[in-house]
Amino acid sequence: MAILIWIIALTSIALMLLRPRGIPEWIWIGSGALVLLASRLLPLSGAVLALREALDVCLFLAGMMILAELAREEGVFDWVADIAVHHARGSAGRLFFWVYLSGTVVTAFLSNDATAVVLTPAVLAAVRRARVDPRPHLLACALVANAASFVFPISNPANLVVFGEHLPPLGTWLRFLALPSLAAIAATYASLWLLSPKALRETTAPAGEARHLSAAGKLALAGIVMAAAGLLVSSGLGVALGAPTCAAGLLALAMVAVKDRSAPKNALRQVSWSVLPLVAGLFMIVEALNRAGMLRFTRPGMDWLTHAPDGVGKFAGGGAVALVSNAMNNLPVGLAAGSALRAAGPHGLLAHAILIGVDLGPNLSVTGSLATILWLIALRREQAEITAWQFLKVGAVAMPAALVLALLALR
Repeated sequence: MAILIWIIALTSIALMLLRPRGIPEWIWIGSGALVLLASRLLPLSGAVLALREALDVCLFLAGMMILAELAREEGVFDWVADIAVHHARGSAGRLFFWVYLSGTVVTAFLSNDATAVVLTPAVLAAVRRARVDPRPHLLACALVANAASFVFPISNPANLVVFGEHLPPLGTWLRFLALPSLAAIAATYASLWLLSPKALRETTAPAGEARHLSAAGKLALAGIVMAAAGLLVSSGLGVALGAPTCAAGLLALAMVAVKDRSAPKNALRQVSWSVLPLVAGLFMIVEALNRAGMLRFTRPGMDWLTHAPDGVGKFAGGGAVALVSNAMNNLPVGLAAGSALRAAGPHGLLAHAILIGVDLGPNLSVTGSLATILWLIALRREQAEITAWQFLKVGAVAMPAALVLALLALR
């Protein structure tokens, strides 16, 4: 029975990554979860438990996707990209700096999915208008989406996946992860800059007339700012983030509807709702793996990491998780790591090291995170492409540099 569970689970994850015949990721994961349920390899009680645990993450994702799509619908991301072009003042290097800064802010306050999926098309349009090599700027969108994804708990859904109901309050989060976040962001920026010296010395075309936000766009931006502030307060109070995030998205829709009645309908239509069954299916698959003995296999490793000499545990744990995330994708790895951490008892520094590995590891390859996969899809939709090999050549430098510096800064 345990062997069957492992075969079904790993096959579903592999098919999610490979997407044969272009079939969406959620269908492969959902099918695997249903097979486990129908064959009673996962009992109904286990499925209910998994879905209950997935609820907060799904509510968080729904709220963030609504906020991001509303901002796209009202031109907020185009406006942000236009600001970057105008601040470049004819320099591709300065344009790169402002694009990277924009990606950092969007990731920190709207999650890495918003940067990878929604900001990227706006940046592509801006760099095409500036007539410079788009690759450094597009890679910046993908890599900063992971590098800045542990600035706050709200910066990456994987953060909720790893910690579950035990998400640290904002004060504790910042005490452990503020310096590692800065180190990861700076190291990734420096790596991208050093790998693209020729492209970043180019001269940009004249910026043209500045783009202005409409009244509805200003309301959308205000809704996002209010939502981010409310979520940071919720995090500081130790409140689960799912329900407040979803409520913030719905409130922003209502605010924008005052000026643009079609905006809520258009934004809701563009939301990638398929992400929700994908996440729910992954929770069910990991629950089945836990019942098949996964926790028994990981417990000795967690015990060793917990009692390893100072510094060894965090580097071994963070590094291993970072590498495995590229083979299996960081969402299922984060789920499995979170289950193992909770089963192992108090974990402190090790938990934060593993979180860093889960968030930064995907900067090595395009299969590492769902956000990067969606970033590739967004590029193809805009008739632009960065190959897996091009990404790997940059990631092989940027990811290890950011990971080592972030773990060194973790105290």
